[in-house]
Amino acid sequence: MAERGSGRPDPGVAPAATTARDRRLEREAVRRQRARRGATIAAVSTIVVLGGFTALILTSPGWDEVQRTFFSPEDFAEVFPEVLEAFWLDIRVFMVVEVVVLVLGLVVAIARLAKAPALFPVRMLAVVYTDVFRGVPTILLIYLIGFGIPALDLEGLPTEPVVLGGIALALSYGAYVAEVYRAGLRSIHPGQREAGLSIGLTESQAMRHVVLPQAVRRVGPPLLNDFIALQKDVALISVLGVAGEAFRVAQIEAQSTFNYTPLLAAALLYLCITIPMARLLDWWDSPERARG
Repeated sequence: MAERGSGRPDPGVAPAATTARDRRLEREAVRRQRARRGATIAAVSTIVVLGGFTALILTSPGWDEVQRTFFSPEDFAEVFPEVLEAFWLDIRVFMVVEVVVLVLGLVVAIARLAKAPALFPVRMLAVVYTDVFRGVPTILLIYLIGFGIPALDLEGLPTEPVVLGGIALALSYGAYVAEVYRAGLRSIHPGQREAGLSIGLTESQAMRHVVLPQAVRRVGPPLLNDFIALQKDVALISVLGVAGEAFRVAQIEAQSTFNYTPLLAAALLYLCITIPMARLLDWWDSPERARG
């Protein structure tokens, strides 16, 4: 047996195995070296680019005026608590609308995939709904519903601006989510449904227990992407004069002081929601998670 640390090969190990192991260790070392070099280059290039961009802004002739108008620490500290309190309304609207959109989109998607001749009117209505509400800009839809429904002056219809704005957002995003659901449902091989039917499940049971769970797993990333957009578009209900909404509060403060720092405070609050959701989307759609 070779002495430990003598540098001579172990006679009990085949030369081919030793060579393969050495090559593997060499490849791993090269990969680590490349990773370190890449990380160093990325860090240096980031510092150079961001540093140059920052220097360009800070040395520009109008930076002092921009700082007073958009980045005033005093104004930020004064209005941030009020904007933060109003942002709670945005979160509540987002959460309620998100649940409605998930249910509405799924119902519309299933209706569009219905094949029974008797359900043709339902399928036609689902197609019309999807085409119309995807085609109309969301802000225009908020105007139409927010001001149109109260103008009807009918008993039993909601008149609160925040409720009408939420309805408009749900109708708009429900059409988008319905198409996401439909794509996911159609991506499931028909054999999955047939396998469920072959073991005695009904059509509805096969859809609920076999097809739908697989489709939902596949459409998770695009659904989360839509909800990131929905969180930002909640601010659009401010056009209806919703009291206590974060963007509306920041807008009022900016108009009263002619300083736009309150809008920056509202933007930072939206980023606190959208950036974690974006990172969650990256994780959900990552190859590592798919392999796991």
